[in-house]
Amino acid sequence: MSDLRYDDEHDDAKLFNVETWLYEDFEVGDKWRSIRRTISEGEAMLFNSLVMDNHPYVADEIFASEDGVFNRRLVAGAMVFSYGLGLMAHNNINTFSYGYDKLRFIKPVFIGDTIYTVRTNLEKRPKYEEMGLVKVSYQVYKNKGELALYAEHLQTVKYRHPENFTPEKRTGSSAIS
Repeated sequence: MSDLRYDDEHDDAKLFNVETWLYEDFEVGDKWRSIRRTISEGEAMLFNSLVMDNHPYVADEIFASEDGVFNRRLVAGAMVFSYGLGLMAHNNINTFSYGYDKLRFIKPVFIGDTIYTVRTNLEKRPKYEEMGLVKVSYQVYKNKGELALYAEHLQTVKYRHPENFTPEKRTGSSAIS
């Protein structure tokens, strides 16, 4: 019987679908576009049931078509946000989510709409002794280029050479930045 663990036997194999970029590799201005994805009725209703969103605009076809402003059902904004970011999700082992800013629902997304996301690197700055802070924007478009959602994602990212950066000075303010 071998005493090798699973990891020991496979250490030489490259990890699939994993990114390893560090703070120094982040280039302000870089931009990427995701693949497209059509949102079906079934997955929209499943999402609504999972998050307990029973608002008539997302869950009631009769209300939405007869009394609603758009005459059809919406996809929940939380789902558009989740799917939009998911389309650009990466598996970088050196980044950690710090939070989201400026989340805006620009246009409604409906059952059957197709979405895609454009991610743009906005800025970076030193933050902690071992990690800097980077900010990216996510623009989620529906169908053929109609902006539906905008959000900014803040992430801490490990430095390759922490000795080259000075951490942010802590102030007495309780504001999170």
